[in-house]
Amino acid sequence: MSSQIERKTTRLDSLYSPKFTGFLADEAAPEGSPFYPNAAHTVQNQKAIATRILLNTYLRAMIRTSAPAVSVLIPAYNAEETLKEALSTISEQSFADFETIVVNDGSTDGTADILNSTAELDDRIRPVHLAHQGLVGALNAGISLCESRYVARFDADDRAHPDRLSRQVDFLDANADIDAVGSQIRCFPDERVAKGFRIYERWINGLISPEDIAREIYIESPLVHPSVTIRREVLDRCGGYVDNGWPEDYDLWLRLHTAGSRFAKIPEALHEWREGDRRLTRTDSRYSVENFIRAKTHYLVQGPLNDSKKVIIWGAGQMGRRVSKHLLRAGVELLAFVDIDPKKIGNTRRGALIISPEELPSVAERSDNPLILAAVPSRGARSLIRENLNGLGWVEGREYICVA
Repeated sequence: MSSQIERKTTRLDSLYSPKFTGFLADEAAPEGSPFYPNAAHTVQNQKAIATRILLNTYLRAMIRTSAPAVSVLIPAYNAEETLKEALSTISEQSFADFETIVVNDGSTDGTADILNSTAELDDRIRPVHLAHQGLVGALNAGISLCESRYVARFDADDRAHPDRLSRQVDFLDANADIDAVGSQIRCFPDERVAKGFRIYERWINGLISPEDIAREIYIESPLVHPSVTIRREVLDRCGGYVDNGWPEDYDLWLRLHTAGSRFAKIPEALHEWREGDRRLTRTDSRYSVENFIRAKTHYLVQGPLNDSKKVIIWGAGQMGRRVSKHLLRAGVELLAFVDIDPKKIGNTRRGALIISPEELPSVAERSDNPLILAAVPSRGARSLIRENLNGLGWVEGREYICVA
């Protein structure tokens, strides 16, 4: 142990030296982040941070008799521009008992060199270099190496609040009925975040309790993947990540929800989510609207529609038609559409009659009370549909589900 401490002490100057170009240098400081208001580290600040990292590492080495409490899992592909900053926000966590598994998924830039150099400075970082196999393969390879009871997902271009791991570990320790916990998020940089994405940010930050998340899980992915810490046993039990041709994270949440898992969030922004042109939702076809619809209809059939495959879809517009297409392919019986447009009422879509909201109760009763799916994405429509259906005494999640 003494030789290990002596060896690490000789690295201290390189951690805070202005000549150092690694993850604690000024060039990597997370400017503009509310997590780090004094981001322009002076040499003294760098020295203090480096000392804390070293002390945390020594503490782990002295007390560790078993696996660390948390494995931070980071897939990285050509991430040289942001990786140092991302790793710095993990290394500076107030919670010390963790390891960081960084899976270099066949990067062709300087990602490998950055990982190797930072691992020399922080023994909690474990680089894994693989031939390129894509996100799902990288994640599953990383999970197989995680030693902890909790796995904290993180991305190579994001930033973490210093207390993220501490808050989420405490929450999972205290709530055995919750399988995964996320947090509220803040999208950055401000100049890259469009109005529509801010609306999404507000929506996802409003889903805190298990009931909130379960209620809206078929609308969109209710958890920001890199903000989530999940129980390792849950990942093992469900078989890890699966590539079904749609988003791997949404697939995981829907699969676990169908199996009875409950999710929650820390009601505080502990994660900064980077917006940019390289986001997979902009570059990978698996994240298209059509593939999100495929995912939710697949799990609707496996879950709420498993016993009685009969639906009435509220919304005869484009979204309703797209949802109905996949449900019909899965063998679900489409009884009717509901719409408020008088030009549509009385016509048919996919062989089903379009009815008015006033006709819905009697049609549903005659049809042995099928599941109602609200599929109108227009802003404000969801709340109006809920008000109408709740007024009939129907319960969301039992008689009806919002899917847009």
